[in-house]
Amino acid sequence: MNDAMMPSKSGHAASDDMQAGVTLLSASTITGDNVCNMQDEELGKIQDLMLDVAEGRIRYAVLASGGFLGMGDRLFAIPWKALKHDKVNNRFMLDVDVERLKNAPGFEKHQWPNMADATWSSTIESFYTR
Repeated sequence: MNDAMMPSKSGHAASDDMQAGVTLLSASTITGDNVCNMQDEELGKIQDLMLDVAEGRIRYAVLASGGFLGMGDRLFAIPWKALKHDKVNNRFMLDVDVERLKNAPGFEKHQWPNMADATWSSTIESFYTR
């Protein structure tokens, strides 16, 4: 089901003109989506989403980059606002080059940081908004 045809409460799909400008995607359809930079280089895939339950919004997309078949992936928390949805190519765009991402604050899949920590969050936000 494409994002313009999400079912309404009545169970019927809403038409494009009824939902003009609104994009709704389920978390399961975003997980696994490619993330590319503006040079059209693949940076990785979205592995997970981190929700800020208190504010009711997505805070970070967890980007898996590197490795092979999920082995050796390095993970990065990407601020949701740093990603742009490319509907045409069914992917997300991040304005960062490959070398910069290699130097980004990252973490291992078995050692996630405390994403609620204000100092950690500030570091991540400033890295991607420069």
